[in-house]
This record gives sequence, C-alpha cells and structure tokens, in this order.
Amino acid sequence: MTTSYIPASYTSPLNLYDTQKAIGLLKRLFEDTLCGGLNLRRVSAPLFVEAATGLNDDLNGVEKPVTFDIPAAGREAQVVHSLAKWKRLALYRYQFSVGEGLYTDMNAIRRDEVPDNLHSVYVDQWDWEKVMAPRDRTVAYLQDTVRTIVKAVCETQTTIRAIFPQLLTLPAMDREVSFITTQELEDRYPELTPREREDAYVKEHPTTFLMGIGAPLRSGKPHDGRAPDYDDWSLNGDILVWHAPLGRALELSSMGIRVDPAAMDRQLTAAGCDARRELPFHKMLLEGKLPQTIGGGLGQSRLCMYLLGKAHIGEVQASVWDEETIRVCHDAGVVLL
Repeated sequence: MTTSYIPASYTSPLNLYDTQKAIGLLKRLFEDTLCGGLNLRRVSAPLFVEAATGLNDDLNGVEKPVTFDIPAAGREAQVVHSLAKWKRLALYRYQFSVGEGLYTDMNAIRRDEVPDNLHSVYVDQWDWEKVMAPRDRTVAYLQDTVRTIVKAVCETQTTIRAIFPQLLTLPAMDREVSFITTQELEDRYPELTPREREDAYVKEHPTTFLMGIGAPLRSGKPHDGRAPDYDDWSLNGDILVWHAPLGRALELSSMGIRVDPAAMDRQLTAAGCDARRELPFHKMLLEGKLPQTIGGGLGQSRLCMYLLGKAHIGEVQASVWDEETIRVCHDAGVVLL
C-alpha cells in the first residue's frame, strides 16, 4: 500500500520541461565538482554481477536481488543493489594509489523497496570509492570527506539557482555540517523512532551527518541496518538534509570508511554471516589483499529532489508505481515521469 502524499501547499518551482533541463545540468555540474573535490575518475560499471562472487550488496541484509540465468555463459547473475564491494575490487584491479578514487553512474533495481515519496524500486546514484592510507581510519578523515561532499552540493546549488531563479524560493543548503552519532541521537530522543529522531534533529540542524549505523545501540537495537561487509559500523554514516517541501529529513548519501580485515571479521560474526568468509571478495579482504578505502553512494534522484524542490521522487526519475501513488499524484497535479 502506498505511503505517498503531496502536501496541500505544494507547487513545483519548475515546469516539466525546465525540470528536465535542470536535471541534466545539475548532474553534470555535481559530477565535475565532486570529482575535483575528491580526486575521482569515472569508470564503467556493471548493471549485474555473477551471484557466486559475493560482490552484490545486501544493504540492510535482507533484500533479495533480481536474479536471472545467462544460458550462454552457464552463470547466474544478479542485478546490483549498489556497487560498494565492486568498487573496492575495481580500485585493486586498476592499481589506484592512495588519494586516488573512482566514481560511476550506478543503476539498480531494489525489488523489495516500498515505494513512497523518497523511495523507488529503481535506484540511480553516484557510487564512488577512494584509496586511503591506513592511518586515515579516523573520524576526522571521515568528517573532512563529508564536508567536501557538502561543499560540492552547495556549489552545485548556487549555479543551478543562478540559471533557474525560480529555485530562489527554496532554502539554501546550510554549509555547516552538524555531526552526531546514532547513540547520541537515541539518548536525546529515547521515546522516538529512528526516523522521528532524524526528523526532530535535522529540522534544527538542516545539514547533518549521522554517524555509527549498523551496530546495536544501548537500547539493543541498531538505528538502521547496514550490511556487515562494506562499511565499518564505527566509521560510517548518512548525510541528511532538511527537505522543506515535505517537512522531513532527506538522506542524500550513505557512506563510510570501509571494513579492514579486523572490522570485517568482527562484523561478520556479529551479523551471523560467517558463511560469507569463503566468498572470493571476502577471502581477498580478510587476507589483506584489498586496499583501504572510503566510499559511498549519493542518490542522483534524491539530489535532484532536494535542489529542485520536488515533493515526489517520481518527478525526477522514471519508474513503476502502484495505482494509488498514480492517483494521489494525479489529483495533486504532480506529473510522474
């Protein structure tokens, strides 16, 4: 059942054609700015990977990938959820040095996603990954990287608002990032759900980096699920912004310093996923063959929603929607692409 809604006061700042022009320009601007800030180079990436490699991501650990057989190759393939593990292997294969990184346009299908204003079964994001020195496995390095990404978003917004002055009615992004851990958030709002905590905090701190996602909190429950084999749960987080049209927090990016052998060993056991140790990717990592990296995914449609002031993700991407979502948007005069 849909949970999509359109606020009564909502009006899109841009018409349909200007929206299309702005999406294309916004993506080009942000890619160039992000690459300059993080020293990234574009590479080609797969739409699907071989199931037996262990390269596909499990996200929260329960999502089922779209799987199909390739008769000519005698293989079973999975449409990617994201490319967190694939990117790290690519850095190893390309022999990138410390300080160098890659990014790619990632298109995925997440069949178990429940569509609403912010979610679609189709996912498009910039997936990026960068080689780092072992000495940089610190909160300070993570936070500096977050600030670089936020700066890239702010610079993109400044340019896009100059070209489309209709967007000046929207709040400008706060360049100052508020850093808070999931445990601090739980301590501050113990009576609220994780999403309610995010909304309450981000309303007061409109650009927030929420750190430490995956491990159980003192309440015994994690703030949110995170697969055990890519992010280090103590060195990761989400970039959250206040989305004025919906009056709620919007996650732009999930990112973090990736697991080293010790962190993967610890997290696989904690998550009850020890069987993965025998998969090719996991064996390479546990044996110390893969570089230390930091990386993440930044939603292309989410960023377009935020910078263009859209109330529904279907206004900036083409996907498949249930009949109730189509009706709700039609009745509100919202055009789904």
